[in-house]
Amino acid sequence: MTKQLILCDCLGSQSVDRAALSHATGLPCSRVHTALCTRAIDSAAKAISDGDVVIACAQEAPRFEELAAELERPAPLCVDIRDRAGWSEDGDSTAKMSALIAEARLAPPPVKTIDVTSDGLCLIIGPARVALPAAERLADTLAVTVLLLDGTEDLPLSRRYEVITGDLKRAQGSFGNFTLRLDRLRIVEPGGRGDFSLTAPRDGAETLCDLILDLSGTTPLFPAPHKRDGYLRADPGSATAIAEAVFEIAQMVGTFEKTLFLTLEEHLCAHSRAGQVGCTRCLDICPTGAFSPAGDSVTVDPMICAGCGACSSLCPSGAIKYDAPPVAHLIARIRTLSEAFRAAGGSAPHLLVHDEDHGAEMIALSARFGRGLPADVIPLAVPALAGFGHAEILAALASGFAGVDILPSPRSERDPITYEIALAAAMGAGDRVALLDVDTPDAMSDALYAQTSSAADSATDIAPVLLMGDRRQVARLAARTLMPQQDTPVPLPVGAPYGAVLVDGDKCTLCLSCVSLCPSGALLDNPDLPQLRFQEDACLQCGICATICPESAITLEPRFDPTDAAMSQRVLNEEEPFCCIECGAAFGVKSTVEKIVATLAGKHAMFSGNGTERLIQMCDDCRIKAQYHKDNNPMASRERPRVRTTEDYFGQRRDH
Repeated sequence: MTKQLILCDCLGSQSVDRAALSHATGLPCSRVHTALCTRAIDSAAKAISDGDVVIACAQEAPRFEELAAELERPAPLCVDIRDRAGWSEDGDSTAKMSALIAEARLAPPPVKTIDVTSDGLCLIIGPARVALPAAERLADTLAVTVLLLDGTEDLPLSRRYEVITGDLKRAQGSFGNFTLRLDRLRIVEPGGRGDFSLTAPRDGAETLCDLILDLSGTTPLFPAPHKRDGYLRADPGSATAIAEAVFEIAQMVGTFEKTLFLTLEEHLCAHSRAGQVGCTRCLDICPTGAFSPAGDSVTVDPMICAGCGACSSLCPSGAIKYDAPPVAHLIARIRTLSEAFRAAGGSAPHLLVHDEDHGAEMIALSARFGRGLPADVIPLAVPALAGFGHAEILAALASGFAGVDILPSPRSERDPITYEIALAAAMGAGDRVALLDVDTPDAMSDALYAQTSSAADSATDIAPVLLMGDRRQVARLAARTLMPQQDTPVPLPVGAPYGAVLVDGDKCTLCLSCVSLCPSGALLDNPDLPQLRFQEDACLQCGICATICPESAITLEPRFDPTDAAMSQRVLNEEEPFCCIECGAAFGVKSTVEKIVATLAGKHAMFSGNGTERLIQMCDDCRIKAQYHKDNNPMASRERPRVRTTEDYFGQRRDH
């Protein structure tokens, strides 16, 4: 069944070219309605009833979904081409409308989730003046316990909720499974006449709860508290904030779906080898503390992970992958936007990357009350802004975008975003990528109009390429596309996941400990010759080789080599092999063996006299044979007795 595009100019507030959109999208289009959601709702109902439709309006999507449900038809796909394209100071936005429709039609990948159950066990922390009234309002909905942080002179006589005092020493866990440890715990003694009293204090008490309402106004119990599900904070001095928190936490009873944002392939992780720590990027950057070491790899707690995506953009090996949605789907969205925009006659598009909340609201307010977005600026909403790293930036430019702007929200983690922008700039993006850190919709629009009007045409002379593979492969291919004439390595910022290993030949003894511990196989040996070889495109710059080297002969150089030389093996150090004095087989390094002979022969008890120093100059097989056949072989036994035969037996009887 062919999809039909249903159009509306929203009370004549935007210009929609029906014929041009139909040609650009390849979809049959309805006439341009003026009030599809109200006066022309019958037309929408007929279109939904007759077939598969795409409605060019996202504001009234709930109304059209409700209408489809009444007609027992599938919910229509609703696309916003008004706020993001039609409401603009620029003129014709047909090319951008076509691109937005094409991108919206991509089938979204399934999202992995896990069920989380909350039974409503709630701990309220704070002084009595705010904690007790909050407990009174929640007592009918949740099973409430109040941890008082001030004096206990006025204990409530109500038994609708529990009251305790104590020192909260540790809080762990997340929504549905918090664990708390308290010292000096005292609980209410409900019996007796007069005011309630408290039990004697005791240390080391542990308790569980599903929800925490923190009204203390002190240091949060968790890092990045706004990202910890089930943990709500409110200013104890703001009645409005407390009321909002009480209302929100009252809804957190039942079974909920928690998105699984990440996948972790432990065998790719370059955290450590043999107890030597290398990469710690995810541990350092995670705002919620969801990562922890686990042997040579790391582990992530999916219940604590808030899905900011910074770890996936910084992971050098691709062991951590953002999976909600996968990177491949994001790359497909970028490619679709660029291809559809150009196919509809547009040129030099710019990509505006924003989050799904703050950024979308900024665009909507600018469109409704200001200049809107320029006609050549295409917005791209992503669920994890910090996860839009250098690979995605380079992919956008290699797909045909003339520039990339990233619009952070007030709570966005700017450090990883800033670093990834710097890394992308060094790998071919240059000055075509920027952090659009503005406070108002008008400031956003003004910056975009000024930027696009001054953009150089030379930024669009790159033929778009098809990008495939993981993030590392996408980044390499895109960077090579953006630097076609670059035939030497370019320097990268410190900590970049690309680079070379430099070896001091005067110090290196070719012990090859670095080869055995290299997590990516970038360092290799030669089974036939004493050689240390290196393949640059595989190097993660984790630093384990430099840490483990006993001679401190290894240093790292962050850089990117766009040539094919990065994918070939080259020799970092080599020496002449030593040949066994018995069989002539090559083994070991000549300089090392000669040094050992000079150090031990005639000077060590095991290698003094009787030719024992010759053992050092033998290969493994010959050394074992020589040890076995020598006169004082400690492994030798007495002479093997002759086999006794039948003739021996009868001869012995005759002798007797």
